[in-house]
Amino acid sequence: MPILIYNSLSRKKEEFKPLQPRQIKMYVCGPTVYDQPHIGHARSAYIFDVIRRYLIYKYRDYKFTFVRNVTDVDDKIIQKAKEEYKGEDLNSAVQKVAKKYLDAYHEDMRQLGILDPDVEPKATEYIPAMQKFIQELIKRDAAYVSGGDVYFDIRKAKDYGKLSHQAIEKMEAGARVAAGEKKKDPLDFALWKSAKENEPSWDSPWGKGRPGWHIECSVMSSDILGDEFDIHGGGLDLIFPHHENEIAQSEGAGKKFARYWIHHGLLTINGQKMSKSLGNFITVKGFIERYKYPDLLKLLFLSTHYLHPVDYTEEKIKEAKEALERISILWGKINGTAERKVANNIPDELEAVKNKFVAAMDDDFNTPQGLAAIFELVNITNKNLSNKDFVSVSREMLMELTKLFGLGLSVTVTPEPLALQSGLHDEIKILIKQREEARKVKDFKKSDSIRKELEEQGIILEDTKEGTAWRRKL
Repeated sequence: MPILIYNSLSRKKEEFKPLQPRQIKMYVCGPTVYDQPHIGHARSAYIFDVIRRYLIYKYRDYKFTFVRNVTDVDDKIIQKAKEEYKGEDLNSAVQKVAKKYLDAYHEDMRQLGILDPDVEPKATEYIPAMQKFIQELIKRDAAYVSGGDVYFDIRKAKDYGKLSHQAIEKMEAGARVAAGEKKKDPLDFALWKSAKENEPSWDSPWGKGRPGWHIECSVMSSDILGDEFDIHGGGLDLIFPHHENEIAQSEGAGKKFARYWIHHGLLTINGQKMSKSLGNFITVKGFIERYKYPDLLKLLFLSTHYLHPVDYTEEKIKEAKEALERISILWGKINGTAERKVANNIPDELEAVKNKFVAAMDDDFNTPQGLAAIFELVNITNKNLSNKDFVSVSREMLMELTKLFGLGLSVTVTPEPLALQSGLHDEIKILIKQREEARKVKDFKKSDSIRKELEEQGIILEDTKEGTAWRRKL
């Protein structure tokens, strides 16, 4: 069965055909390191982590080169350096800010269990290569020098607007020339910016300055992956102007560039854009400190197709908790109780689940349907707990499918018989006993009331054939 990918360039699903058999090259726009990573950054990183995990696993078994860049010199970084390191040398302060927030990004990605990229180039490492690229654009008459700045001549770009699907006339109607810019056309964009006093700068054929933002990705991707590569990824907010300009300057330099473009929807908080001014800015670190389990955030992301926006709400985190509990309760029941072996004959029910998962992921990485297959596996396994051979195969499949989604199975929720009440407060023990007594005399109203009261205290009761058991709520 072929893999289908929604290509932003064509605006339709296409059969994925990599340039080289069994090998994929993917470039994803990474962080601009000037602040603590937030859960929007987490969604972007996680989406491409899941895509990568699936494509390299045995179901698809591609060799993979994954590049994610780091923008470590930028107006926002410079401004943060001025705020955090007042009075210090600005060049040194910019380096400190970039290192501080890149370290924070790496730490948060590790906390989320997101795999490291194969290559992580930094903008400041590619200044000479960017200058060479810009010189080639000038040579080809696709760029021009203006007062120490260098601009890309948008009128020389073939099919400009083909990624964002905008007519150049409409774009120009809304474009403006900012104060201090010396460009011919409002749509022209900076490849090289002349130096401002005390700001980081590098020597160049056009005088001291630093690169524009768009040029770094064209240069890094072509240097590491070649002039043409398989997949370019990022958020929908990057389509224009960033990715549109990447295409223009790369093709302007005679390169073919990316074949498939994958863009993910953005994240909102209770229907609003995340903003510090609105008080709804949620960092990755803050989320983990509050909720403890990173998998809750992943389950939220998995429940929505990557193409669509995802709205973060407390209700959805509650739903993610319930989903995590379902997986964790089963894992608590079967982990260590079933032999780890690969069955020669997979039961038909389990084979069907695996096929549903693979079909979902082959269809433009449809994680909601993939997640539904995992919960179908949970349901089927719960019905076959007495069958050791079935559980053994199911256990391996659960480990396999959750690993493809980067879910850790690190949370084990095991209901304990009431006889094992170690760690419970005396007050809770008394309530449990009172409920048992109420059930014996068929006072179900009181029994249900006590169950609800215990649940509010984080104790979940389960009435089984062997009697009542309890567990702590996640």
